[in-house]
Amino acid sequence: MDRMPLFDLPEEKDLPHSMPLAARMRPQTFDEFVGQEHLVAVGRVFRKCIEADQLPSMIFWGPPGSGKTTLAHIIANITRAQFSSLSAVSAGVADMRKVIGEAKKRLKLSGQRTILFIDELHRFNKAQQDAVLPFVENGTVTFIGATTENPSFEVIAPLLSRCRVFRLNLLSDEDVRLIVKRAIKDKERGLGEFQISISEEALDHLVTASNGDARVALNALEMAIFAALPDSEGLRSIELSAIEEALQHRALLYDKSGDQHYDLISALHKSLRGSDPDAALYWLGRMIEAGEDPLYVARRLVRFASEDVGVADPQALVITVAAQQAVHFVGLPEGNLALAQAVVYLAVAPKSNSLYQAYSRVKQDIQHGRNEPVPLHLRNPVTDLMRKTGYGKGYKYAHGYPNHFVRQQNLPPSLQGKRYYVPGDQGYEKEIAARLQKWWKEEKG
Repeated sequence: MDRMPLFDLPEEKDLPHSMPLAARMRPQTFDEFVGQEHLVAVGRVFRKCIEADQLPSMIFWGPPGSGKTTLAHIIANITRAQFSSLSAVSAGVADMRKVIGEAKKRLKLSGQRTILFIDELHRFNKAQQDAVLPFVENGTVTFIGATTENPSFEVIAPLLSRCRVFRLNLLSDEDVRLIVKRAIKDKERGLGEFQISISEEALDHLVTASNGDARVALNALEMAIFAALPDSEGLRSIELSAIEEALQHRALLYDKSGDQHYDLISALHKSLRGSDPDAALYWLGRMIEAGEDPLYVARRLVRFASEDVGVADPQALVITVAAQQAVHFVGLPEGNLALAQAVVYLAVAPKSNSLYQAYSRVKQDIQHGRNEPVPLHLRNPVTDLMRKTGYGKGYKYAHGYPNHFVRQQNLPPSLQGKRYYVPGDQGYEKEIAARLQKWWKEEKG
């Protein structure tokens, strides 16, 4: 049976040079594919399944420019199944039903399988994903999805459970360098028709600034070369300034609602907890320079001040709230320094999670224990009736005792003697621990 590819893929010689360089240089075989050795290296199960045309339903998950759609093109070239492609950016349920209807007819008339590829899968809502589920389950189509977002959060559980998830990694600098050099030399699909000289400095910057995204690197390279005027011998020289101008700015990998958002804030939090001001400043910069909401960062710093510093340094909360106010008052970029000041302060502050643990113990008792009434002696006798029924009776007024302290039972009877807050041995908590120990000792005496 003749294979029917996913796309009307032109032969290499027919590729129009009006197409972007990144599209022309898209690998068409596994041997051309760069990176993702854990999937496509010779002998890997993934590659063997594709070459044997035995495909399970699967989801490709990885950052932009890592090769997700390219793998779909390669599968289109290899498989004997009908390959139908949709983009979740523009397609809807009606488009899927049309493809699935054709798949049913094809399976019934000729026995040919259909592989349904959906790019940008995370753009489909729950109802749209639900629409394809029954046909994946009954084998009408083999499903392949591609997404930059974590499938655990963006793909409905029933569909996710029926697919193998293959994680594609960010391309390494060496991967991107190889792709760029191939594009410069390739006379059929690349830029080999031109005489090109690119300085090592320019190449290094192009590779580094593309941040593992091959598409960014090739687009910038193409712009720089087309903008370069050939000399008398037809040589186009590409220097660092041309690459910088083509890139305009570094392509920072960041999505304020995706994995990078959570990964970077986690790195910041853990660097603060680890008392590493340099790493904390770096992760702060990665978020802010990529366009993260500075007030979101400020909120997380306030949280850290109570959760991981706590009473070991009570000023931490004051500093972080002040940073939030400064950002709100002066905006960016001036507010960046206020956040940086708070980050450094938190990183070098003494650490204690005793406050966090104390509240966790309180929450546990409240959620799983009895919620007893407030003891009568702690209640305010606002009226005569309350006073006659025992409100406030036996209450000891602390200011009337030496050192303004007196022990009395302030918890419900079932929790008498319960200790929630146990101060640590760092910073100001040393003083708190000594003070509490003195009070408790006096009480026992």
